[in-house]
Amino acid sequence: MADKIKSFFQKKKANTKFMKAGKGYKLTDSTSTICSSTESREPIRRTEPTEEAKIAGQAALARLEAKKTDKPRFNTSYAAIQARVKRELELERKAQQNLQQTENTALKEKKDRIEDPSIFAVTDVYFRCPYLSDEILLRDEWKKKIKEFLYEQVKGEEAGLTACLIIQSCNTGKEKIESCVETLGKYLDNIINNPDVEKYWKIRMCNRIFQEKVLPIEGALDFLKAAGFEQKKLLHNENEEDFLVWNPNNCNIENLIILDEALKSAEPIPIELDRNLQVLMPSQARMRNELPSSFFTITPEEIKREQQLRSEAVERNQMLRTKAMREKDEQRALRRYKFAVLRIKFPDGIILQGTFSVHEKFQNVIEFVDENLIDDKVFFSLVTPDGIKLIEECYDKTLLELRLIPTAILEFSWNTTDKENMPKGYLKEDVLSYIQAV
Repeated sequence: MADKIKSFFQKKKANTKFMKAGKGYKLTDSTSTICSSTESREPIRRTEPTEEAKIAGQAALARLEAKKTDKPRFNTSYAAIQARVKRELELERKAQQNLQQTENTALKEKKDRIEDPSIFAVTDVYFRCPYLSDEILLRDEWKKKIKEFLYEQVKGEEAGLTACLIIQSCNTGKEKIESCVETLGKYLDNIINNPDVEKYWKIRMCNRIFQEKVLPIEGALDFLKAAGFEQKKLLHNENEEDFLVWNPNNCNIENLIILDEALKSAEPIPIELDRNLQVLMPSQARMRNELPSSFFTITPEEIKREQQLRSEAVERNQMLRTKAMREKDEQRALRRYKFAVLRIKFPDGIILQGTFSVHEKFQNVIEFVDENLIDDKVFFSLVTPDGIKLIEECYDKTLLELRLIPTAILEFSWNTTDKENMPKGYLKEDVLSYIQAV
């Protein structure tokens, strides 16, 4: 069998060589005859194309050249446009981030420099707390003072009510405070509604909700203690754990109801913005036109909100923007300012300056000016530098809405043409005493 297979392949090789040997000829023919017959063969001639074929060929070549030179057409599909807009907005966002980093660096360098306080319109933003005293302090100083006051009071008879004020006044983050109040309210409501069910008397201190919503909030444990809860070790799943257990002898149901109502109605101890009244000469006003960095400080919650707004901008800007939408975004950008310094310039050159919250009504500015005038019975007007008279319709608008932020100068004028009844001066004598030496 192996010999047959070898023989088969040998025949295949022989046939292949034979086929490659070329055209055969008779042995009786001479080699010269073979060569002459080969040389005498005429080459194949191509037929001349017709005129129509030539024209068609030239047109095809022209179309081919046009395709090579034509610019690629712009893809006008909505998806392509949206993708292009997104790319451009992404580049813009990166540019804004770089700009923000540059501004932050510049601001940090500015803070690090020792600056001349005489160039500032105000040295800082000050507050009063009539509930405690007549002192004028910074916000942080008042927070510290209020905290000290409340923790002294929590040792007294009204420990529960004081604890409610501590929860509201000594913590930051509105959502965290509300969540704590809601949880504490549930603890008390369960006992009030089911006084005989002992399972509601116990609060497991290792409980996740207690750990996250109650324990981190100042005043929460003081409140529970005032509500009759005591810390004890109890068995839980065969292990000893810390529990807060309500003792009816420490606080009865009636007092629980009072504390529950106080907890849900309590508000932070208020502090009021001090006007920081100043009376300036024109030369002083020209020099003091800077605002301290603390004047524009925003809270961490506001910073987080700003970042969220910027991330939404890419998607929002892909839509067609109406005038109302643009104005809304502009107002949102203005909300980074918390306070405003307003200067009232009188015809004699004297300038009255006050500090306001941007959310205060313009009516408060009118009242501020009125209470410092030598004659508060004569009507007056305030006019912006570009000649816009702020009429009564503006009184209910905020300084933010009127865009009198972060600083603005308003011209004062009496609303009377009767020179005989027109006051001889403008500001009270005790107010003029605030003028500082140049």
